[in-house]
Amino acid sequence: MNLWGLLLICGLITFFIRYSFIAAEGHYHPPSWFRRLLPFVPIAALTALTTPELMLVQGEIMLGSGNPRLWAGLVAIIVAALWRNTLLTIGCGFAALFLLQNP
Repeated sequence: MNLWGLLLICGLITFFIRYSFIAAEGHYHPPSWFRRLLPFVPIAALTALTTPELMLVQGEIMLGSGNPRLWAGLVAIIVAALWRNTLLTIGCGFAALFLLQNP
C-alpha cells in the first residue's frame, strides 16, 4: 500500500467516526447522569493540557519560586476568576510570564 492509499483510508476512518455522532443525533439519548457531567468536560480537558506545562520544568516537577510559568499561570487564573475576560486573561498571563522571566 502506498502513502496516498494510507492517507485515504485514515481520512475515511476519521470521517466516519465523526459522522457517526451526527448520524446518531436524535436516535441515542444518553443517561441523565452523563448529560449532567458534560459541562465539566471542557474544563477537565483544559486542565489536563495546561497543568503539565505549568508545573514541569525540564521534565521535573517544580512547585517553588523558581518556576515562572507556574506563577504566571496563577496570575492568569486569578484574572480569569475576577474578570472572566479571555483576552485580558491571556494578556495578563503573558505579561506576568515576561516580567518573571526577564527581571
